[in-house]
Amino acid sequence: MLPPVIQTTDISKVYRMGTEEIHALQSVSITIQRGEYVAFMGPSGSGKSTLMNIVGCLDTPSGGQYILNGKDVSNMTDNQLAEVRNKEIGFVFQSFNLLPRATALDNVALPLIYAGYGKSERQEMAREALRNVGLGERALHKPNELSGGQRQRVAIARALVNSPSIILADEPTGALDTRTSHEIMELFEALYVRGNTIIMVTHEEDIARHAHRIVRLRDGLVESDVVNHDLATHQLAGQ
Repeated sequence: MLPPVIQTTDISKVYRMGTEEIHALQSVSITIQRGEYVAFMGPSGSGKSTLMNIVGCLDTPSGGQYILNGKDVSNMTDNQLAEVRNKEIGFVFQSFNLLPRATALDNVALPLIYAGYGKSERQEMAREALRNVGLGERALHKPNELSGGQRQRVAIARALVNSPSIILADEPTGALDTRTSHEIMELFEALYVRGNTIIMVTHEEDIARHAHRIVRLRDGLVESDVVNHDLATHQLAGQ
């Protein structure tokens, strides 16, 4: 069996504000295997965003260990973390985070510049990623020429273009209407069925139910970690 893509052991995160200590995470241990589709849920202040930042190598834990794809990233420098992020993690944000003056193609190709690919290779990989999210014909459109759902598809294509170990989606439907949200969740389900590892942070129950496992946090602790067996079985049957 392959080693887990994510393994945290007793990670904690303490923020200091003057003389006050805020324990955002307390002894959180989770294991996520390749090909899982997991939602992090919890109320405001539960620690889910802090956990996402650590899992996404945007921050390091105050204590404990985090192994990502076989590498101990717990105590890496900012430069080392940036390198790991670019290779291992594809980010999808609520606000899309697209460059407004760049085409969809150039937005998707952006991570490949940092990865050192040549221009023609970048463009071909970006076109393929856009085709994979159903936007092959919109490659030369700029964000203001696209709907909200199409912009999020561009963001998902950008997250996929590097073939990362995990796709990390932070409230990916937060800026979308109900119908478009369902379309984006269907796309995530299709990516999951293709074998992508997806971690989604959301506060919406109906969105979280699309994942096959839900990790709930409260007061910096894992409150529950439950697999939706019916959904997991149904989705695995489609693979």
